[in-house]
Amino acid sequence: MTKDGTSKNDSKNESNTIAPTSPLFLHPSENTNLHLTTIKFNDNNYELWADAVRNGLDAKNKLAFVEGTINKPILKEGAVETMESVAWRQCNAMVKSWLRNVIEEELQPSITFSGTVSEIWKELRERFASGNAPRVHQLKGDIIDCKQAKNQSVVNYYTQLKAIWDELASYSKVPTCTCGAAAAMNKEREEEKVHQFLMGLDSSLYGNLRTHLLMEDEVTSLSRAYALVLREERHRAVTKEKEEVVEAAMASKVVDTSMRSRSDAATGEQDEQSKIFYCGYCTKPWHTEDRCWYKPGNGRGRGHGRRGRGRGSRGNYQ
Repeated sequence: MTKDGTSKNDSKNESNTIAPTSPLFLHPSENTNLHLTTIKFNDNNYELWADAVRNGLDAKNKLAFVEGTINKPILKEGAVETMESVAWRQCNAMVKSWLRNVIEEELQPSITFSGTVSEIWKELRERFASGNAPRVHQLKGDIIDCKQAKNQSVVNYYTQLKAIWDELASYSKVPTCTCGAAAAMNKEREEEKVHQFLMGLDSSLYGNLRTHLLMEDEVTSLSRAYALVLREERHRAVTKEKEEVVEAAMASKVVDTSMRSRSDAATGEQDEQSKIFYCGYCTKPWHTEDRCWYKPGNGRGRGHGRRGRGRGSRGNYQ
């Protein structure tokens, strides 16, 4: 027994395990089908993809394999692999599988997955990483060209613009400052983003709101400007919805009135056609006075109607 009350066998087993905080530790849930990010490398998005992969590896405590700060344990010739060497080999193979999962299939044959993860990562950076200056110039041009398209929501427009800001910030070489000037620099940088955000908005929809924000004594924060524009968009959507409901109700009323008018007209024609006519001379139905055969000089002796001829014939024999 040891001083802490554990047996010598227990102490030996504890020393032969990998600590969960070690980069060599593999969690039981980690497997070769894991995807570190939803972004796949397609030969044109190396910077964005590399940043996402590094973030995923850092969350898995495997960033040291990419950076090359954890090397494979060196074994003497003929020596049996140690626990650390086995763990390193397994982790290296696992991370290579994770990298393969986030690379487009058509690019995989051109990438050598042999060797260490750090060697593969170095090859990818040398082949696909572009110079900072051309990319920074392109991103600044993208900010100028970034405009809210017709029928594009404010959320989508802001997300598109923020993605450019974030990538541009990754190329910044300004060192982190903790003095009083840092706050002033951050404020100026945010004000520039506010102007870029407002300039790209649809002027026909948000021109008045933009003028109102720019007329304030101090430039508002980016979060407040975004919230106000989003509120205006929602207000317009609700107003438009109410107007559409009113227009639909008015159109339905017009159609109903038109149908009623046609129905009343048709009913009037039917009533007119079904109206019983009475003769003013004999008061019998279904004929007028000018066609009445009872009236002297009209039906009799002139042969108007079958009944008129019959009565006229009998009258001549009397």
